[in-house]
Amino acid sequence: MIMKKLLFTVFALAAFFTMNSTDANAQSYNNAIGGRFGNANGVSFKTKLNKGAMLELIGNFRSNDGVSYANLTGLYEVYNPINGAEGLNWFYGGGATIGSYKIKHGGGSDFYLSANGVLGLDYKFNGAPINLSLDWIPALQLTPDTGFWGGDIGLGVRFTF
Repeated sequence: MIMKKLLFTVFALAAFFTMNSTDANAQSYNNAIGGRFGNANGVSFKTKLNKGAMLELIGNFRSNDGVSYANLTGLYEVYNPINGAEGLNWFYGGGATIGSYKIKHGGGSDFYLSANGVLGLDYKFNGAPINLSLDWIPALQLTPDTGFWGGDIGLGVRFTF
C-alpha cells in the first residue's frame, strides 16, 4: 500500500514539474525517466527547472529477510559542463528524503526524514535519447534518530524526452 502511494506521488510530482519547467543551459535534454541502481533500486525522474539546474525525484524500495523500506527523495541539482567532453556534466546539490521502514519478524516500523547532498556525473548520448549518471547521495538522518549515513552510489539509466 505504501509503495503504491509512493509511486503515485512520484509520478504526480513528475507531471507537475514537467508542465512547469523552464530552459536550462548545461543539459541537452528537458526530462528523463528511468531507473537508479545502487544500494536500493528505484525509479528516477529528472526535469529542467531553470538555467543549469534540474529537479530529480527518486523513488527507492528495498526488501530482504530482515527489513523492507520505501522512500521518496527530491534533489535540486546544479549542472556544470565539462570542457572538451560534449554531453558530459558534473553536478552537485541537495534535497530531502521521506520514507518508511519495517523491521520484519516483530521488529517494528517507523517513518524517517533526512537532508541529502548529491555529487555526480551526467552524460547524454548525442543523437540517442539515452542518459547515464553516476552519483553519490550522503544523508543526515533527522528523524526518528539523528545520524550521518555515508550515502549510496548509484547508476542512473534514463530515457530522455
